[in-house]
Amino acid sequence: MQLMWARAITLAIALLTSAVSAAAASCRLALLLALDISSSVDFQEDAMQRGGLARALQSDPVVEAILSVPDQTVALAVFEWSGRYQQDLIMDWVALSNEADIRSAANVIAASQRSYAEFPTALGYALGHAASLLSAAPQCDEVVIDVSGDGVNNEGFPPALAYKNFDLSEVTVNGLAIQGGKDDIAEYYKRELIRGPGAFVEVAQSFEDFERVMQRKLIRETQAQIFSSLDQ
Repeated sequence: MQLMWARAITLAIALLTSAVSAAAASCRLALLLALDISSSVDFQEDAMQRGGLARALQSDPVVEAILSVPDQTVALAVFEWSGRYQQDLIMDWVALSNEADIRSAANVIAASQRSYAEFPTALGYALGHAASLLSAAPQCDEVVIDVSGDGVNNEGFPPALAYKNFDLSEVTVNGLAIQGGKDDIAEYYKRELIRGPGAFVEVAQSFEDFERVMQRKLIRETQAQIFSSLDQ
């Protein structure tokens, strides 16, 4: 009888400890990544984006930044965008609680393939789609949309109208501008895209530079207390 009671007490303690740990764990950041697959991005450049993002995500500095706060997770989702109705989910929301979670997410991204290749750049629609994906995100302390692209909006409504018509008031929107075309994408992103506290633009001079810049961007977005220390 005493042995049964001891086992029952041990089980109760284990369950209580598990419940306390689950309650203590919380999401500090929901990060939604948006990759440009418009017609200005060829298949080799798209591969550089996906492979570069996957490698950057599981690099030691980014893993350290993601896991920099014990018992607090980072939630991540990724989608691709181009024309008005060409947005597809690459990876639905996952909690990055440990290195295995991060490696698994990176593998999903690396194995993905673009859905379209012939459509223009509908940046406003991409933001609208992002808003719909955020409605299914876990409850997190901060919410960030991370948009990568190499062109200005040339189809559908512009970012300004997206901000007027979708509830993104509590969301920070950052940009990774990929230079190399006729437009100054960095200045366009600074003027038209980024929004919210601490919003910033990182600049890649080409798709070959994407991985390095994405790594730096992910560190800025995910490391502890980043939102109080970023410059505009």
